[in-house]
Amino acid sequence: MMIDRRMYKDFDVMLATMALVIFILGLLTIWSSTQAKGLPFAQSYVLKQLMWFGVGMIFFIIVIKVSYHKFLDMAYIIYAVNVLLLVFVLIMGHARLGAQRWFSIAGFAFQPSEFMKISLILALSAYVGQKKGSMESLENLIVPTALLVIPFVLVLLQPDLGTALLLVPIFFAILLVGGAKLKYLTRMILLGIAFMPVFWHLLRGYQKQRLMVFINPNVDPLGAGYTIIQSKIAIGSGGLIGKGWLNGTQNQLNFIPERHTDFIFSVIGEEWGFLGAIVLVLLYLLIIYRAFDIGNLTSDRYGKCMATGIAVLLSLQVVINIGMTIGLMPVVGIPLPLVSYGGSSLLATIIAIGLLLNIGMRRSTF
Repeated sequence: MMIDRRMYKDFDVMLATMALVIFILGLLTIWSSTQAKGLPFAQSYVLKQLMWFGVGMIFFIIVIKVSYHKFLDMAYIIYAVNVLLLVFVLIMGHARLGAQRWFSIAGFAFQPSEFMKISLILALSAYVGQKKGSMESLENLIVPTALLVIPFVLVLLQPDLGTALLLVPIFFAILLVGGAKLKYLTRMILLGIAFMPVFWHLLRGYQKQRLMVFINPNVDPLGAGYTIIQSKIAIGSGGLIGKGWLNGTQNQLNFIPERHTDFIFSVIGEEWGFLGAIVLVLLYLLIIYRAFDIGNLTSDRYGKCMATGIAVLLSLQVVINIGMTIGLMPVVGIPLPLVSYGGSSLLATIIAIGLLLNIGMRRSTF
């Protein structure tokens, strides 16, 4: 009982509150970005997002009540199940927007690659945690590399270039915190850079076009560059304080494709302006700071690796999503955590935050 009281005393209320505030802002923005569709509330995206949030709360309660070491004990099983799901989605998943990434369950789309991010963090943390003091040898990098390569290839085949590339920095961050020698990690990075010309030829036509459009959106202003151009117009037109909720013209007049998912930040920029966008960014920065802080404060090697992996995951998703809406990153289909519509992304993010809180609550018990 004393341990339980101490754990809940260390529950990071501020982290949970900031995540909830971001989610509520996301609901308001989803409503604004989809109301032009004229759907009744019973069929609305907001209701579906709320339903996913309800499912997420069930997982959240489970995650914070069970010691994160229990999840690490099952890490390889969770990883293997997720790999199988990635294989099955390539065989029997349904395609959308040129990619085969989803299963359909009772009318809801389920995307296994979103959960692969968490599975990889757990598997890498479980392995690195076991190798205390021995991660400096080159041989001990073979298994972690295999754990990365398998989902990387499967996700890339969907194709989902953004999520596949997102797994790579998570891999390096966990190995670095786990004690792997920097010279080995540097060589691996340089080897990856050397293979980039080969990697370019493996990309599909529309992926190459997106990368070219990133350099110059006007290369294809009515095709691949259209969304970026309209997104920047929307954000720029928001000015300092924005046009007001439900009053964004680029949004309400349907100029921005995918504005309730990948490009939802453009709606926030237009309706809430620079100040609203800055508030959202600051909330994200505080969550990411808390995540890294939890990793620094825990003396447990496993918890340190997990917290670092989750912090890197959240920070990269925010940077890449916002970056692509303002033209500083190529369009790679990364959702904005807790804001973009999408049940799989929302559920995976809630689980990630639950794990962070779990580590923070138990950092003094290991």
